[in-house]
Amino acid sequence: MTATPVTQVPTRPARARRVPLAAAGRLLRLELRRNVMLWMLPIVAALFWLITYRPAMAYPPLWNVRAMTMQTTALAIFVPTVVGVAAWLASREARHGMTDLLSGTSRPRWARQLATWAATTCWALVAYLGCVAVLYAVTARQGAWGGPLWWPAAVGAASLPAFSALGFAAGALRPSRFTTPLVAVAAFLALELTAQFIHGDHSPWQVSPLVAGPWENGADPGVATFYPYLPDLPIVQLIFLTGLTTALLGVLGLPAGSGGRRLRRSAAALTTAGLLAAITATTLAGTGRLDPRGMIAIPALHNPADNRPVPYTPVCSDTPIPICVHPAYSVHLPTVTAALEPVLSELAGLPDAPVRINQTAATYRQESGNGVSISRAGPAMSDTPPTLHILLPIQLARPVATDVLTAELWTNTARDILYNVIGGDRREKTEAQQAVAEAILKTSTLPPGTRTAAAAQRFAALSPAARHAWLTSHVAALRAGQITLAELP
Repeated sequence: MTATPVTQVPTRPARARRVPLAAAGRLLRLELRRNVMLWMLPIVAALFWLITYRPAMAYPPLWNVRAMTMQTTALAIFVPTVVGVAAWLASREARHGMTDLLSGTSRPRWARQLATWAATTCWALVAYLGCVAVLYAVTARQGAWGGPLWWPAAVGAASLPAFSALGFAAGALRPSRFTTPLVAVAAFLALELTAQFIHGDHSPWQVSPLVAGPWENGADPGVATFYPYLPDLPIVQLIFLTGLTTALLGVLGLPAGSGGRRLRRSAAALTTAGLLAAITATTLAGTGRLDPRGMIAIPALHNPADNRPVPYTPVCSDTPIPICVHPAYSVHLPTVTAALEPVLSELAGLPDAPVRINQTAATYRQESGNGVSISRAGPAMSDTPPTLHILLPIQLARPVATDVLTAELWTNTARDILYNVIGGDRREKTEAQQAVAEAILKTSTLPPGTRTAAAAQRFAALSPAARHAWLTSHVAALRAGQITLAELP
């Protein structure tokens, strides 16, 4: 009996296993080429120029003002656009009747949705970062002091994935031609309206990405200059936006047709983790407080090192009494000098007159409701010989025009400087002090025909040299309230 030789069946060479990342990359590249957001980039750029760039260029080159303004206004442009595009693309399969056809492909529905969402987000980020780069580059070329503020830009960038996921979830769960406009308008209104619910510095609504600082102050030029820009609130907002993005993307994987059981369990875990992160961030935002430097501090995240002032070399004027301002405000120094020099020339060399005027930082205090009081940090006078510390009007409110700044400097700042030398203040002053102030300031706020108005006119008629000589001899008595109207020359 002979053995039958065993014929070996030829085996096929083993197929190389597909690399999931390579397949995901090809799918992403395909979605990037046909994404609707690509065609929206010119419209977004034009709106950014109109709504954000042009108003920002009207402000002085201050990083804090331009960056904080950009965070608020840029989102008003990108949010409805990104949400609308994402909702339109998410409902694409249902609108074209391809849901059943694509269910038999090798890629789970959730993977396809994530690729489309990622492509939409990538194009939105390209547009946003390009707009930010242009604004920051122009601000840097205009000589803005210090460096750019990256936290407002980071919050704006983190908002785009979150709102893209919001629009995508709405379009995927409720596919319809009406979903796109409805969810775009609803997202815009919700973003704007939630910021109006902020009352005081302990409001959890501060987690809104529109908020770059105390909401009632807006883009305040007095913050983040003398002291660092606090990262507390931006960190909380980034946690919230990351959690919101994760939760919404997880929601896409929950329906039965999104993939297998294991995939849906992963989606549920992502949704839970995202919701927990968003809730934690909202709770932390509710613990915020307005710190004395005008920013929102979160106790659990606050770094005491951020309470130290930023070192700088002041820029000073060539006047009888030098006026020294923070280099960030150097663009305003000619205006400040022109407004105050007439008063400073009258006071230079007087006993107890300041030998220098320094711009000082503002201090902020939360009041009842939505009010915030802004005042000078520290005493008005310090050191020997005396140095006078003043707040510029542009530190007390939003940026003002040059003519308005000049009027406020002459009306308020010059009067405060003068009363610091001759004594008294706006509420409590002797008739002689009031008459001297009116004469030097060349104002006519006194009722005509009164003894004080007549004494002011008499003193104003003197030559500057004669007024200066009289003040040199009598300013101490004038400060003490010992000079009467009859004793004025």
